[in-house]
Amino acid sequence: MRNPSVWAVVIAAAVTASMAMGIRQTFGLFLLPLGAEEGITAMAFGLSIALHNLTWGLAQPITGALGDRYGAGRVAAAGGALYVLGLALVAIHPSAVTAVLGIGIMTGLGVGCTGTGSVVAAVGRAAPAESRSSMMGIAAAGGSVGQALLVPYAQIGIGWVGAAAALGALGLAALMILPAARVMEWRPRDAAAPRRAISDLPRFAREALRERDFALLTLGFFACGFQLAFLTTHLPAHLALCGMPPWLGATSLMLVGLFNIPGSWLCGKLGNVIRPEVGLGFIYLTRTVAIALFAVLPVTEWGTLLFAAVLGSIWLGSVPLTAAAIARRFGVADLGALYGVCFFNHQIGGFLGAGAAAILVNQTGSYAAFWPVMVVVGLGAVAANWATRGPIRATVPA
Repeated sequence: MRNPSVWAVVIAAAVTASMAMGIRQTFGLFLLPLGAEEGITAMAFGLSIALHNLTWGLAQPITGALGDRYGAGRVAAAGGALYVLGLALVAIHPSAVTAVLGIGIMTGLGVGCTGTGSVVAAVGRAAPAESRSSMMGIAAAGGSVGQALLVPYAQIGIGWVGAAAALGALGLAALMILPAARVMEWRPRDAAAPRRAISDLPRFAREALRERDFALLTLGFFACGFQLAFLTTHLPAHLALCGMPPWLGATSLMLVGLFNIPGSWLCGKLGNVIRPEVGLGFIYLTRTVAIALFAVLPVTEWGTLLFAAVLGSIWLGSVPLTAAAIARRFGVADLGALYGVCFFNHQIGGFLGAGAAAILVNQTGSYAAFWPVMVVVGLGAVAANWATRGPIRATVPA
């Protein structure tokens, strides 16, 4: 299957993202149960998730460049195997050390090979320019299908067989990545196109970041990682500390996934009609306003579900818009590598958002001081994206 149809690529990419992104969105559900059952403290597991985000960010430029050169499907297959092994390690021998190795490093590398950053590059190369953004939005929505299905799967597993065994069950689900990767992009679509050597990546990244507007786009992506990593890792624990029932955290994460299925597609469509950076500014503004209201209003069950629905409608909408903004400026030949450079800053934000909150709650027993930081960071992303200008030159066609 040298060059499968565009829709075959989109579906395979959506399945891959569904497993990769859906599984990692369940990690927050394990924060307290692993402590109660296996003695892994909330701080230790929270820092493992923070390391997962940082490892993902460090890996993404390299895995993106490898996908550009050799085919995103081959990279995704290797990442799927790492994902399975990392989850199995913690399931078989749960401890703080295996959490760092399995969750922090192995699944971090795995999602760097299989997450939205890798799959949207494959879709971007397969899709025609006029529908590229919307098709990348469909692939990104795949991550939300996984979240909607795997969050209740994980929650039920924790209740029935315990947290460690539930991680093992997620590892079995991750095996679906392997056949999907074979269809997505096993070889580069244009074998004759020049491919950048991996050793050129540092120089290439520096050159891209010298462009003012790419640097601003990258700066804004920091806030996305900071806000989303905090929420996926700590929202269930925050709700538990506020006296809310255990089902509310899992249901909130599931709602985020459900509402982001149409949300990612609509955000991708938006990138076909307005400049993507403008759309990104509106996404960050909406998310930040929702966070501010959730922080100042009393925590209730219905208020939390509404908050999850609003966040879900724009949750991964930043992915197709960011990829579309990069493609408009630089073309699609190096889309995986360039998205990876931008995404690295996203994951620095994710590392700080998940890690700093873990330290805070360990020291104070509350997340109250963190919500104002979330608002300030979000407003900074709005300003960065709205300060960008349109592309100066035409992009290279797919």
